[in-house]
Parts: sequence; C-alpha cells; structure tokens
Amino acid sequence: MHTTDATVPNVKATEPIQKNLTEREVKPAEHYLDSGYPSADLITAAAGQGITMVTPLLADHSPQAKAAEGFDKSAFQIDWKARQVRCPEGSTSAGWYPVTQHGRDAIVIDFARADCRPCPSREKCTSSVRGTRMPTLRPRELHERTAATRAEQDTDSWRSKYALRAGVEGTLNQALDVTGVRRARYRSLPKVRVQHTFSATALNVVRLHAWWTTHPLRKPRTSRLERLSYRLTA
Repeated sequence: MHTTDATVPNVKATEPIQKNLTEREVKPAEHYLDSGYPSADLITAAAGQGITMVTPLLADHSPQAKAAEGFDKSAFQIDWKARQVRCPEGSTSAGWYPVTQHGRDAIVIDFARADCRPCPSREKCTSSVRGTRMPTLRPRELHERTAATRAEQDTDSWRSKYALRAGVEGTLNQALDVTGVRRARYRSLPKVRVQHTFSATALNVVRLHAWWTTHPLRKPRTSRLERLSYRLTA
C-alpha cells in the first residue's frame, strides 16, 4: 500500500513505489500501471533500472494531433546531430534552443517567418499570430522512447498484454467492497496509512481463504435480472 495526501497526483507516486519494491527485493520486471502513472521521464528511468512499465502513455496533445489533421510532431524529421528539424514541406528550422520548462529539459524549435508565412500548408501546421511553428521536443532519448512507446501501444499484441491489468482493477474493487478502503476513518496521514495497511492485510486473508476453500475467481457473475428469473423458476 502507498498512501499519499489526496492532492498528490498518481504520477508522483510511481517512482516511490518502484523504489520501495526494489528495496524490498521484489522489483518487478514488468510494472502494469494505468495512464495516470507514467511519463516519458519515468518510463526511461525505470528502463534504466530493469523495469519495463506496461502502461498507456498519454497521446500527443497538440491541436493537430487532437484534430487528427494537419502536421503533428511525428510529421517533422529531426536531425539530432545537426540540431535541425525539417518540416513536411521541406523547410529547415532556423533555431534550436535548449530550455527548461516546468522543471524539465526541453528543446524549442524555431522556423523562419520567410519559410512559414508563404507556405501553402501553413493552416495545417499552425494557427499562431506570429505565423510560424515552434514545436517543443524533449531530449533525444526521451523523445525516441515516447515515440516507440506510443507506436507499441497501438498494436494488438500490446493490448492483449495490457489486458492482464484487469486483475488489478478487480483487486481494487474487492478492496472497496470488502474493507470500505475509499473512506478514511481517521484523521492524519499516518493513521490513514495504518488503516490502509490493515485493509490490504484483510483483503489478502479473505482472498487466500476463498482460494483454498472455493473457486471465487472462477465464479460466474449474473445480473439482477438473471437472479430474479432463477428465483421465479425455482
């Protein structure tokens, strides 16, 4: 169990959880997570520690990608050695500026107005008043890993693999139903952590007992309408 203040986003919990698992010598080779936990930085850092994060990385949020028309970042060719970017119409960037945005390393690309303003595809590329496109890239390793991860998660094999996470969601639902873990019965974070730890322990005991005595994980589910029909026929 990993309990935090309610205002802490899931992505901030990923690294502490993996660190805790590593310290307890149960580091996962594959770590299945929902879309709230990953980032390009975290996926790259985890890979360096031998952990493959099986998780849907959020898609490109640029206006072009959201609209599914025009030129998104994947349409631009990047020459990392020459520190230049070529647009889909063949123009080469005029500026390459390493910056820090929100505490993260990034690279801002600038195209010349003389190339962008007369471009026949400018409306597909940018709607800025300045009239030029200024895409932002992450450092090379992060950029390439992001592109590879997004390409992989569009395959049927990745979707089949990620389907295993359904078991995690089932465990969470059982924790809510059996222990009422969603509601904090105490005040202060340390006390809530203790509550969550006891809830997790109780859930493990319940599941072990059910597994040894019945077959709960194989029990077919029936709708209320089906259960009603059984009673009527009986």
